[in-house]
Amino acid sequence: MQITDKKIEEYCISKSSLPSKDCLSIEEYTRANVHGAGMLIGKMEASFIGFLLRSIKAKRVLELGTFTGYSALTMAEHLPDNGEIITVDINKVTVALAQGFWDKSANGHKIKSMLGSGLDIIPTLSGPFDFVFIDADKRNYIDYLKLTVPMLSPNGMIVIDNVLWGGQVLPDSESTGSDLRDRNTEFIRMVNDYIAESTDLYGTLMPIRDGMFLVQKMLSLN
Repeated sequence: MQITDKKIEEYCISKSSLPSKDCLSIEEYTRANVHGAGMLIGKMEASFIGFLLRSIKAKRVLELGTFTGYSALTMAEHLPDNGEIITVDINKVTVALAQGFWDKSANGHKIKSMLGSGLDIIPTLSGPFDFVFIDADKRNYIDYLKLTVPMLSPNGMIVIDNVLWGGQVLPDSESTGSDLRDRNTEFIRMVNDYIAESTDLYGTLMPIRDGMFLVQKMLSLN
C-alpha cells in the first residue's frame, strides 16, 4: 500500500537532506542481495529521523532491529562524535554484514551491536536514552515500548516503525490470508491502541512510509 503518492514522495526526497553515500551503499547492496530488503527504512524516513535526532540534540540512541545496518548508520551521522547507538538484533548474518559497512564509515565507531533478544538485552542496559527506534519483531512491540519508556531522558523520544502495516491496521481491513501477517496486524493494533489510550504518553502517528508512531512521556509544561 503506497500511502503517499509516489511522485510526491520522490519530490520530497529530492528536496530533503539525505543520508551519506556510506548509507546509500548499504541500501543498494541490501536491495540487490538480501532477502527482505523491504525492511529498510528508506531515504524519506531516514531524513525525518535525522531531523528528529537533531531537534532534540540526541547523544544516546537505542535501536531494536538492526537488519543490515542502514538505519543505525543514518542515525549515527546525526550524533556528536562521542554519541552512542546500541543496536540489538538476533540475526548473526545480517548483523555481521552491517558491521562490515559500519567499519568503512567515519561514523561507525558510534555504533555498538548487541546480538540477542531485545527482551533479554533491554533489562541489562542502563539509561537514559535520548531516542529509541523500535523496528523489530511486531509480537513484542508493546513490551519493547513498556520497557524503554522508563529509560528515556526527559526530552527523549521513541519512534515505532511500520505501525500502519500496509493499511492492515484499519478496522475494515480484510485478512491477508497469511496467518503471520494477520497476527502481526493484531500486535501492531495493540500497541497503537495502548499509546492512544495512555494518559502518560504523548503520541503522534505519522503517515510516513508504512507509518511511524512518535512517542514521548507526558511531562508537565510548567
